[in-house]
Amino acid sequence: MRLPPLPADQWDDEVLRALSVMLPAERLNPQGAGVALSTLARHPQLTKAFLRFSNHLLFRSTLNPRLRELAILRIAHRRHCEYEWAHHAFIGKAEGLTDAQIAAVQRGEATDPFDQIVLNAVDELDEQSRISDETWAALSERLDERQRMDLVFTIGGYGLMAMAYNTFGIEPESGTEPEERG
Repeated sequence: MRLPPLPADQWDDEVLRALSVMLPAERLNPQGAGVALSTLARHPQLTKAFLRFSNHLLFRSTLNPRLRELAILRIAHRRHCEYEWAHHAFIGKAEGLTDAQIAAVQRGEATDPFDQIVLNAVDELDEQSRISDETWAALSERLDERQRMDLVFTIGGYGLMAMAYNTFGIEPESGTEPEERG
């Protein structure tokens, strides 16, 4: 691990304020925050700003939560982010994705035609930094303008998190339920 979690004795008021954007008071500690947020706590100002954005993506997005998790899983797979994959496979199941659907995400396949359009949008955005006119039009048939914007920012935001987690060496906590939901 290149950047280990911030030790408990270094958690100060600035760290607590930064993490309170995402976490309730009872989880404002190294164990409650989990390895990812405890690592991000090393830079409280950046963490606070980024968690506000992440909070929107996870809790205030106009996207259907199931579609959001489908997109997050695809970008996590494409970016080889085990931490993000493990946490969002768990969340995806809670939002209605089956084990078979989650496994198919790794192959870029979906049984539902609209799910396939979402996976295609992730792949296009990740490969070309844009969604093709054809895919955008197909998304427009089911998603309004704000939902499409939220989709683009969800893919980009979680792609960024995957790069950070991979670079910092953040790995899934073994044998525990995900503590960090972003």
